[in-house]
Amino acid sequence: MASPAIDLLIGKIVSFLESEVSLLEGVHDELHKVKLELLTMKAFLEDAERKGALSEVEKTWVANVRDVSIDVEEIIDEFTYETNKRRSWGPFTGAFWKTLRLPQNIWERHRIATKLQKIIKTIKDIPERNRRYGSVRIEGSTSHHDVNRIKVYGESSLFLKDDDLVGITDARKKLVGWLLSSHSQRTVISVVGMGGSGKTTLVASTFNNQTVQQHFDCYTWITVSQSYIVEDLFRVMINELLAAAQIDVPQNLSNMSYRHLVEMLVHYLQPRRYMIVLDDVWDTNLWRSIDVALPNGTHGSRIMLTTRNKDIASLAFGVESHVHQVEPLNTNEAWDLFSRRAFSGGSDKSCPPELQIIARELVGKCEGLPLGLVALGSLMSTKRFVSEWKKVYNSMSWELSNNPTLEVVKSILLLSFNDLPYRLKHCFLYFCIFPEDYAIKCKRLVRLWIAEGFVEEVRGGQPEEIAESYLAELTCRCMLQVVEREPSGKAKKFKMHDLLRELAISISEAEKFCTVYNEKETNEERQAPRRLSIQGSSGKVRAHKDMTKVRSFFVFAPKMMASSSSLEKVLPSGFKLLRVLDLKYVPIQELPDEIMKCFNLTSLNLKGTEVRKLPKRMGNLQNLETMDIRDSNIRELPVGIVKLQKLRHLFMYHFNYGAYKSFNSFQGTRAPAGICKLQSLQILDSIEAGSELIKQLQHMTQLTALGLANVKEADEIDLCKSIESMKLMECLTVKTSSEDEVLRMDALLSAPPLLKTLVLTGKLNKVPLWFASLESLTVLYLHWSRSTEDFLPHIHALPNLTKLWLCNAYVGNQLLFQTGFQKLSGLYITNFPQLNLITIEKGVMPALKTLDISECMELKRLPRGIKLLTCLQKLHLHTVPNELVERMRRERGVDHSEVKHISEIRLFH
Repeated sequence: MASPAIDLLIGKIVSFLESEVSLLEGVHDELHKVKLELLTMKAFLEDAERKGALSEVEKTWVANVRDVSIDVEEIIDEFTYETNKRRSWGPFTGAFWKTLRLPQNIWERHRIATKLQKIIKTIKDIPERNRRYGSVRIEGSTSHHDVNRIKVYGESSLFLKDDDLVGITDARKKLVGWLLSSHSQRTVISVVGMGGSGKTTLVASTFNNQTVQQHFDCYTWITVSQSYIVEDLFRVMINELLAAAQIDVPQNLSNMSYRHLVEMLVHYLQPRRYMIVLDDVWDTNLWRSIDVALPNGTHGSRIMLTTRNKDIASLAFGVESHVHQVEPLNTNEAWDLFSRRAFSGGSDKSCPPELQIIARELVGKCEGLPLGLVALGSLMSTKRFVSEWKKVYNSMSWELSNNPTLEVVKSILLLSFNDLPYRLKHCFLYFCIFPEDYAIKCKRLVRLWIAEGFVEEVRGGQPEEIAESYLAELTCRCMLQVVEREPSGKAKKFKMHDLLRELAISISEAEKFCTVYNEKETNEERQAPRRLSIQGSSGKVRAHKDMTKVRSFFVFAPKMMASSSSLEKVLPSGFKLLRVLDLKYVPIQELPDEIMKCFNLTSLNLKGTEVRKLPKRMGNLQNLETMDIRDSNIRELPVGIVKLQKLRHLFMYHFNYGAYKSFNSFQGTRAPAGICKLQSLQILDSIEAGSELIKQLQHMTQLTALGLANVKEADEIDLCKSIESMKLMECLTVKTSSEDEVLRMDALLSAPPLLKTLVLTGKLNKVPLWFASLESLTVLYLHWSRSTEDFLPHIHALPNLTKLWLCNAYVGNQLLFQTGFQKLSGLYITNFPQLNLITIEKGVMPALKTLDISECMELKRLPRGIKLLTCLQKLHLHTVPNELVERMRRERGVDHSEVKHISEIRLFH
């Protein structure tokens, strides 16, 4: 595998040459030579990879080229650092150097030019050594051998007995139903899932079903794989079909053209009801090439395909189609499958008591992946002692890379990785930075990828949009799992399967991409890391002694119990070239001064820390693009923040989780007057507003998210003018200065057309007319509105509203949901002191899944019409009268029949 690091670093060199030409006089030529040498090497490595596995000499070459690329990147980072350092000089320092009348950065140029010349010599020495010792290519290479072994492993599923299969009964029944349906037209059935999820096993079990085979006149199984030739697939198909029918195969079959092969297949299949399985499909273009050879008659023919790519499964096949998503085995099924392999040699074929805990932890590591369970069970079948089992558990990434028993797992999972474009390879490897089972938000990940330079520039496209497309592709390829979605259905949080993460860790170590330190490991002997992730809960984890090469530094220690003074030691020193610093929820109280010298820093995350103030020299960090100080102790930004012209995302609201139902559930942060001059800023959430600042906001037309606190009634005109100018706004939060202050926004003629989330905190004497125009709105939160006017008629027709939070929003005693709310999936009613009746008419809220009612002490019965909410899955009641609870308890409650269709009912009273 040619190193993806080489691709990314070449891209960085090219980008740097294009953007920093004026700063590189004297070293531009050397850097250009380095780029050309690396491009030539990359082309050779890709060519060698296509021919087969790399020889040991070539593997050494890959490692050498990667190391050289890292050296070049370090030079670029150093040059950028020095350039940004000069930009941070004050007027006196700059004037002093001008009086010397020396060429700009002469010493840096000389030093960097010397380093580059040495690197060019090193690069030229690499192929010379390769020629000297030779690169012997061996026929039947390892790569080709791996592909054949994977193919054999897949087709061996055709010979499994039903007794060997676990957890496929329902899925097989569904597939058999589709195959034997009375639909007379050709039908395509796609089975999709991640590598090793049992797609092939499931389809093979269905394919071998005697009833199924008797239903068709002919059938065949074709393994496609990543490298295929359509003509060869046709030849295999013809061979199998004719052999099964005892018809002689034409002697010139191997020489037939595409056209003749298609004609032959159509002639044979046209009058027959056929079933064809296309196993392991990777390419969306396959169907276009193969479709013409599979006639669409009226005999009820069926085509089944397996794939790891959801885009392939959902292709427009031009005929009826079905998609089955393979789900992981549940806990009991996973334990059953693992035990069959791990304990088959025991006298009673069950897990010994002393191994129960560690065995179940190992099973959990597989997360229901059949391939992993079978391979891991086979590996553990030879181990009898708890210490042996713990050793495997604690070194899973090493075992995955080096243990022959798990080689097939690595090979099958590696196919998915190798098929990724190089930029997506880096995005995939980035997940090993996060702890096991860590769910990361889409938006956070997108910002980090941008900060790391993984997101390519596309004309007319925003970096966030490009990065989100990367996430979508990784998800479609079944390499990421969506664990939570936005109200609109868009993916919100992701995690990576444990075995894929172990694979990412093993690749990352080989690629020198990232180093993970936790309490189980010593870190003194390791080389200086480039991306460092410290993971632990005791506060005893220490950073590496050499931090000079660190570009990204993460700490995941939310449960750390050590004092903040000892935690300061976790923060490294000597890391001037840092680009990403992420200390989310680490209980430190102040930032080291050295961070203000990190002129290359692009992302700073202090969310949930105990930091009280930011250094006055924040203006030094002129490359900073994202800063997150939410829920920290920082209440005011330093004046230097206005110098950060590259700042795109500024998160600084403070949420009071203990009083989330009160008026002061959140506060903003005070900012200097010049904050509105940051023209790159897209997210400003949330700021303590003054009248002058609200006027200036109308110039920030690029904002997509804005949070304002401390708004007064007198600010209405200026506030509405500013909001009207923000045509890109997607999220808006407005909070008044006090609970008695009236929130007036009637002067807003038209709301931003893209507005998706609206949070209003403060008294609403009148419902704004523009509420009814919020066609893009998915989330509405009315907090302490205490409206005397019924607002439901103003919002019931919003076409995309999916979540509605109402906290002390209405002073009336009845809520009547008379019509509309067609997409609403979550309704939260909190702190309605006078509410005694909720009525839901038929046809209203047909998609509602969650109903949460709390702090409504006058509400003594369930909402009328709750029985009509047939999709309702969750009913949560907090601090409501006992009468309401008793009316629905078990069979004795008079309202029990109204809620018996709801699967989850939680009572807190």
